[in-house]
Amino acid sequence: MNIFFIIVFSLMMLGLLLGLVRFFKGPTSADRVVALDTMSIIATSAFALLALAFDRYIYMDISLIYAVLGFIGVIVIARYLEGAL
Repeated sequence: MNIFFIIVFSLMMLGLLLGLVRFFKGPTSADRVVALDTMSIIATSAFALLALAFDRYIYMDISLIYAVLGFIGVIVIARYLEGAL
């Protein structure tokens, strides 16, 4: 791995850590849902970057499936909080 991937992974982990702080500290449930969605997007992009770094494109399939499941999960939680479910 070259220095580019190390820097990008470090920034992703920093973003994941900040999202985790917002998830636990968030004053409202909506803040927690947004933090969960942010962490899901960061994890999805990390899988895509792993596919590039290790030249294993199975990680890209995992990334797409994780993105769809994360999106569906956030929609379900948002609908539950709205009271429509």
